[in-house]
Formats: sequence, C-alpha cells, structure tokens
Amino acid sequence: MLAVYKRELQSYFLSPTAYVFMGFYMLFSGIIFTTANLWSASSSYNTALGNQNFIFMMIVPVLTMKLLSEERRNKTDQLLLTSPISVTSIVLGKYFAAITVFIATLVLSLVYPLILAIFGQPAFGEILAGYIGFFLMGCALIAVGTFISSVTESQIISAIVTFFVLLLIWIGDQAASLVSVPFIAAVIKWVSVYGRLSEFLSGLLSLKGLFYFVSYAAIFIFLAVRSVEKRRWSEG
Repeated sequence: MLAVYKRELQSYFLSPTAYVFMGFYMLFSGIIFTTANLWSASSSYNTALGNQNFIFMMIVPVLTMKLLSEERRNKTDQLLLTSPISVTSIVLGKYFAAITVFIATLVLSLVYPLILAIFGQPAFGEILAGYIGFFLMGCALIAVGTFISSVTESQIISAIVTFFVLLLIWIGDQAASLVSVPFIAAVIKWVSVYGRLSEFLSGLLSLKGLFYFVSYAAIFIFLAVRSVEKRRWSEG
C-alpha cells in the first residue's frame, strides 16, 4: 500500500491536480473568510468554515476523478491488479494520497484563524472541533469520489457524476423535509453528511458523528474495492 500511496501522491504534485485543488479552495475560502469575518468584524471562524462546504463539494471531483479511472483508461490497472498487492491496498493507497492533499490544504487554511488571533480572540476550541468535523466530512466525500472513479475509465465522467452525487448529498437535508414517508426521510437525512457537520461547527466533538463519518467513508471504500475486484476477475 505504501508504494501505491507514494506513487499516487507524487503524481498529484507532478501534475496540476494538487495545485488546482489547493488553489481553488484557498481562493474561494479566502473570499468567504473576508466577507464573513474581516468585513463583518466577526471572530466566529466556524461560520466561514461551514460556508466552505459547498466550495469543497465542487472541487472534490478534481481530487478524485483520476484515482482509479486513469489507471483503467491507460490500461495500467492490469499491472497493479496482477501484482502481489491486494486490491484493498491499492484502493487505500490511492485514497490516502487524496486525503494527504486534503490535509495539506486544511493546514494552509489555518492562516485564517491565525489572522483572527491577531485582531481578536477567536474560540480556538470551537475552531478545532470545526476543523475535525470538516476533515471527517472531507474523508467521507473523497471516499464517494473514489468509488465513482472506480466504475468508469473516463476522468470527465467521473468528475461530473461525483459532482452531481455530492450535490444530491448536499441538498439531502432540505429534500428530507419535503418527504412525507418517515423511513425515506430518515434514509435521506442519513446520506446527507452536511447535517452532521453542524455538530462539530458548534464546538461539539461527537463520538456519534465520528462513527458516522468513519462508517460513511468505509462503506464507499468497500464499494470501490468490490468494484475493482469485480473487474479484476471479469478481465482476469
């Protein structure tokens, strides 16, 4: 897994992918931070962090679209699939490489609360909880993108489908309120990760929320592994 991880992480930074992802996130999160905190003279950074989830949703496809689809399109997946490395290690290696780029982006964004600390007294405990929730949410959404990348050989299709799936997840809470059947409404609410983020943004470190995000990511990584394994046996 470590070899796949290093190879994938290197490919991120030898191509424009990581820089586009990080650049777009910092640009738009900077705009949100300026309007929500600097212009309004507010020290509540988690308000800006909560507003960044839509921006993150739009750029996740940039990070995940090539993870597995590029290997399939270039036929290099056969080299991986016939190697001694397990499919689980391959998928996890690529997934963790994407997570590493995400973590690097979050580290860069710490400049915003540091700016607030210069001009005021932000609640760093609340900000820490918000960042933990945002990180967990990001891991869940990147897992969704990883799965979608595993079922197509086109990076463009992978990016488009990932965007629309994440958009459906984003509007899940609003859609659930329009559904009259309780069971269906509950399922829609469970699928929507953004409602769970609000607990962390309010400064609460919820074990229930932690378990939810980890389970959410694990389900989609499992589906990605099964998708690759199915192709391995069908083409083997």
